Amino acid sequence: MAGACASDTPPEGAPVAIVAKIKNALRVVAIDRVAERRGVRLGISLADARGAVPDLHVAEADEEADGALLDKIADWCDRYTPLVALDPPHGLLLDMSGCAHLFARGEGDGRGDGRGDDGEAALLADCLRRLKDQGFDARGAIASTAGAAWALAHYGPGGIVPPGAEAEAVAALPVAALRIAREDEALLDQLGLKRIGQLYDKPRAPLAARFGVHLATRLDQALGRLDEVLTPRRPAPQLSAERRFAEPLSGEEPLLEIVRALAHRLHPALMRHGLGARLVEAAFFHVDGRVSRASVGTAAPLRNADTMAMLFAERLSALGSVQDEGDWDGGDWDSGDGFDMVRLAVRRAEPLPAAQIDFAGRAESDAGLTRLADRLSARLGAAQVTRFQAVDTHHPERAVRALPFSGPLAGPRGNGQAAAVPAWIQPADAEKPQAETPPDRPLRLFPRPEPVDTIAEVPEGPPLRFRWRRVMVDVARAEGPERIATEWWRPEDEGRATRDYYRVEDAEGRRYWLFREGLYGRETGSPLWYMHGLFG
Repeated sequence: MAGACASDTPPEGAPVAIVAKIKNALRVVAIDRVAERRGVRLGISLADARGAVPDLHVAEADEEADGALLDKIADWCDRYTPLVALDPPHGLLLDMSGCAHLFARGEGDGRGDGRGDDGEAALLADCLRRLKDQGFDARGAIASTAGAAWALAHYGPGGIVPPGAEAEAVAALPVAALRIAREDEALLDQLGLKRIGQLYDKPRAPLAARFGVHLATRLDQALGRLDEVLTPRRPAPQLSAERRFAEPLSGEEPLLEIVRALAHRLHPALMRHGLGARLVEAAFFHVDGRVSRASVGTAAPLRNADTMAMLFAERLSALGSVQDEGDWDGGDWDSGDGFDMVRLAVRRAEPLPAAQIDFAGRAESDAGLTRLADRLSARLGAAQVTRFQAVDTHHPERAVRALPFSGPLAGPRGNGQAAAVPAWIQPADAEKPQAETPPDRPLRLFPRPEPVDTIAEVPEGPPLRFRWRRVMVDVARAEGPERIATEWWRPEDEGRATRDYYRVEDAEGRRYWLFREGLYGRETGSPLWYMHGLFG
């Protein structure tokens, strides 16, 4: 599965080797079966390889291409389990606990551990067959420990290891199958310890003193004496439902009907756990190995299946076709040879308790606004439909930020709790009488404060007259100051001065929001004035 960068295509049947620079020398890191049969071995220098096989076709390794390819294969392996971990440069580790029985012809062996002989064999055979159809030469193994499975897949015949038989299965394999450093492997070889089984009865203290704890740790992980934690490349969904097809499925309408059916399957589970979905993802697995994903977020927890289906209809109709990058883009549908599996997964959920509709219809009205925001977000993109979130800061220009309406509001310090929006940006309550006094701050601020020339009383008097945008304005009334200190703990605020804000009004009733930067006589000898916003 090694990528290559070559200037020409090797002739058919020619031996091929991939080389990379290791310790200032070009060494063979991958070979095909023809080169292997003719005596080329991994790790030898390029000069030795050419000496053994003069007609060897050589290409330089492309680690970036290898990583991208491995990532795509890992994405495709989501069809077997949501817990897929990368094992670079050429391997994957799948945690298939509780998944094998989905491939069994019967009910498994009844052990209750999520494994069944029929299911494991069928899963492994299906995976290797599909990878071969895609042009990959892969070998796989299933065991109760990741170490044993890795060892059998890389240095053994692969296959299935019954639980508890790991020691017997890996005993005859070379010590390199323990995933140890080459230096440790060479030293063990010098000591005559060439097979894993030879380490079983050796005292641990001398081994640890000579090789450190890594060798003993790897041995215990392979034999199941020590747990090994895998790190999946994608977090597991909270809930999911999927459907596989005996024949490839294509077309927008059938796929949307499948999404609707899967949403109805998720509804009872969401009800049972008292949850509502906030982020739902639909994964479409192509016959040719590609995986396309589309996700929708919601402004409030949702469990209604028809509403979920409607949001995906909006999303897919707006985005259109399936691209090689694994995402949706505008245009016509390009389903290729069709899809053989669709999965609907709840990526993020929140508690959704039962709610009673009030007589005033407020809850129904709020739900209507939420549905509208969700539909617009699905069609236009989450970044195009936003709402304000309060930020813990002194400076008005940083007091709020726009976040996707369909995403969660984080607290002022990002603690995940809903943040209270300041009163000066909250919409007025229809049931409360409108205040007669003007708001303390404008609802909209200029992107940047604009400088003004001002005549004002010193040291801290309000402006009497100012020139802004080449227009002279006489101040009829003024209120203030509202003093805002600098946020000294922010590196970007170093050198900033205190601000005194004033609300001023001219003779025609136009209201302005100005501030003086710098305290006269203490922070500066000539304070500057700026216009920051206008009152409506």
